[in-house]
Amino acid sequence: MAKVSAGVATSHVPAIGAAIDLGKTQEPYWQPLFQGYEYVKAWIKEQKPDVIFLVYNDHATAFDMDFIPTFAIGCADEFKPADEGWGPRPVPTVKGHPELAAHIAQELIQSNFDLTFIHKMDVDHGLTVPLSLVFGQVEEWPCLIIPFAVNVVLYPPPSGQRCYDLGKALRKAIESFPEDLNVQVWGTGGMSHQLQGPRAGLINKEFDNNFLDRLIDDAEELAKVPHINYVREAGSEGVELVMWLIMRGALDDEIEVKQRFYHVPASNTAVGHLVLENKG
Repeated sequence: MAKVSAGVATSHVPAIGAAIDLGKTQEPYWQPLFQGYEYVKAWIKEQKPDVIFLVYNDHATAFDMDFIPTFAIGCADEFKPADEGWGPRPVPTVKGHPELAAHIAQELIQSNFDLTFIHKMDVDHGLTVPLSLVFGQVEEWPCLIIPFAVNVVLYPPPSGQRCYDLGKALRKAIESFPEDLNVQVWGTGGMSHQLQGPRAGLINKEFDNNFLDRLIDDAEELAKVPHINYVREAGSEGVELVMWLIMRGALDDEIEVKQRFYHVPASNTAVGHLVLENKG
C-alpha cells in the first residue's frame, strides 16, 4: 500500500525562481536564503519519494477571476511550466500520476470534499519554485507530482480547519491506494507578505515564527485561526499559509522536525521552510 512518509513546507516567492534561473543564488543578497535549503537537497536524495502531492496556489495563470475552484486536483499525465508574462521558466515538465490522482479524488469526494478535476493545466511559480528549491536545476524532476491547487486569491478561501481536515482525509486516501509508493505531501506559499496597498512590504517575524511553532506542536488549535487573523497579522497574501495545514493534516500528530528555516527578506516576502517526517 502507498504510505505518506514526510511533509515539506516552503514559500514559493517568484523572485527565488528568477534568482535560480539567472544564476544569482550565490550573490550576497541570495546566498543566505539558498543556504537554508541545502539540508533538504541532501535529505530528498535519501528519501527518494515516488510521488509528491504538491499543494500550491495558481496566480491567475491557469485560472482567472472568471473561474477559480476552491480545490482542484491535477489528473493529467503531465503539466507544462506556465508563461507568467516573461516566458515559461526553464524547468522540466511536471509528470503526473493520473491513477493515484483519480483515486485520491474518488476518496476525497466520498469523504465530502468537493474537488475540481483538471486534465489540462500549466503550472506557475507556485509549484515550480518549491521543486527547484528542493531538487535544484535538473533535466527531469526525479519523481511524479500531483498538483493540488487551492484558491487563496479570491475571497473567501477555504478555512484553515477545512484545509487541515482535508489533509487528514488525504492521508487516508493515499494510504488506501493498492500500490507500494513512498508519498510526500508538500504545502507551499506564504509566509507573511503583502504585495499592494499602504501595507505593501509587510513582514511579521513574530507571527511567522509563532505559526511555525504551532504548526509543529499545536496544529489542531492553529487550524481554528480565522482568515481575518492572517490578513491583519501576515498581510493579504499571508492567508496562503492555510495550505501548509493540508500538509500538516496528512502527517502524524507527533512528527520529527528534520529542518526548520526562516529568512527575511526574499524580495518583499518572508520565507519559511520545514521538513517533517512521520515517526512510524
